[in-house]
Amino acid sequence: MKTLTDPDRLLGEGLARLRTRFAVPADFPPEVLAEAERAAARRPVDHQDRTDQAFVTLDPASSTDLDQAFWIEPAGADLLLHYALADVGWFVAEGGALEAEAWKRGVTLYLPDGKARLYPPALSEAAASLLPDGPRPAVVATVRCGSDGAVKLEGVTRALVRSRAKLAYETVDMAAVPGLTDFAARMERAEEARGAARVDPPEQEIERGDDGRFALSLRPQLDSERVNAALSLATNMAIAQALQAAGTGLFREMHAPDERALQRLRQTARGLSLDWPETMPLAQFERGIDPRTVPGAAFQLAVRRITGGADYESYRAGHAPWHAAMGAAYAHATAPMRRLADRYVLDAVLALEQGRSPPPAELWDRLATTMNAADTRQSAIERAVLDLAEAALLAGREGEVFRAIVTERDDKGARLQLADLPVIARVDTRGVAAGDPLQVRLVSADPVKGEVRFGRVR
Repeated sequence: MKTLTDPDRLLGEGLARLRTRFAVPADFPPEVLAEAERAAARRPVDHQDRTDQAFVTLDPASSTDLDQAFWIEPAGADLLLHYALADVGWFVAEGGALEAEAWKRGVTLYLPDGKARLYPPALSEAAASLLPDGPRPAVVATVRCGSDGAVKLEGVTRALVRSRAKLAYETVDMAAVPGLTDFAARMERAEEARGAARVDPPEQEIERGDDGRFALSLRPQLDSERVNAALSLATNMAIAQALQAAGTGLFREMHAPDERALQRLRQTARGLSLDWPETMPLAQFERGIDPRTVPGAAFQLAVRRITGGADYESYRAGHAPWHAAMGAAYAHATAPMRRLADRYVLDAVLALEQGRSPPPAELWDRLATTMNAADTRQSAIERAVLDLAEAALLAGREGEVFRAIVTERDDKGARLQLADLPVIARVDTRGVAAGDPLQVRLVSADPVKGEVRFGRVR
């Protein structure tokens, strides 16, 4: 779960129910574990030797499943990003138990009390992970970034790499990593020029206070996380361009929010006392939001909820793939140990680089179906976890009156944004319209079932 942590397992009973409800796998079948152990013992023989290059990783300090390592060098006015990605396609043979299990799962599922991995730890946290304890096989994509932030895929190859250091978000000195902040600044300027509207809500943490009530603390994205994300963004965009030019591949597509979604967001901003000028585009407004505040965090979460997610779409002749939040064509390639599709996208760009035929259209169609289903399950889990968190925040406050604003009316009643908490709720009432302020009384809050009920006061 990327937007909520629960280190003391305060939501334990509710999360256990969710794991059962969504059939979250607890472990891997024995034949999958056995195949992973055999794959982990393999030694590459045909990879280029690039162990002399100064690759490093940048992740949370506790992470051991490291998909990416990078090295940046100047090339005249440009920068060259050498992005090493875990070579899952080399470890996971086609037609085996490992691959079949990965197709069943689709993605690594994240919950606050742990994750259900896409691949067993023998690979994802050891042999395939780009840890700094020895050479690792990788797919290295080289991306050229101009002074204006425009990116282009220069090449891709299989190579042995050796990470020099496992840098941590919490402690890294970014100025000491050659090219890192310059590269990210170029990407940020290009995003603004494209009108991109990426949203990175702060991490939320549930904790219990001395009074026994649950409380919410916020941890906004660190600068190091934002800078690191720019490397993946550049690589995914450059690979998408190459696949589109070749007439093949799998893309992430997302429509811009429609007028109904924008109106809901405007009402949400009003309810949170955020001043959003009528003529200001959503992307510009988002860039001015302070995610360290409850209203700012609540608005960013509302954007994620209201505008919906992206879909996986296979290449179609005559159709230009587009991701509105990125403001560009976009593919997923940089998390091959966490997303099934990334392994095959990397296989495709390797094939194009070597003059071989890319995977057939039927594979992309099948992948799109599988990945969209996996995304739907992950999104449903995230929504259910947020429901648990909201119920936990309100538990013990039954009978209290809260200020709210109506963000939308439909046949189920009124959808509300609480003014002082990052909580979206419903109230079964008539005679109100979008934008109306309300006072509502909390009737019940069940942090095990994730259910909250309000009644209108006036």
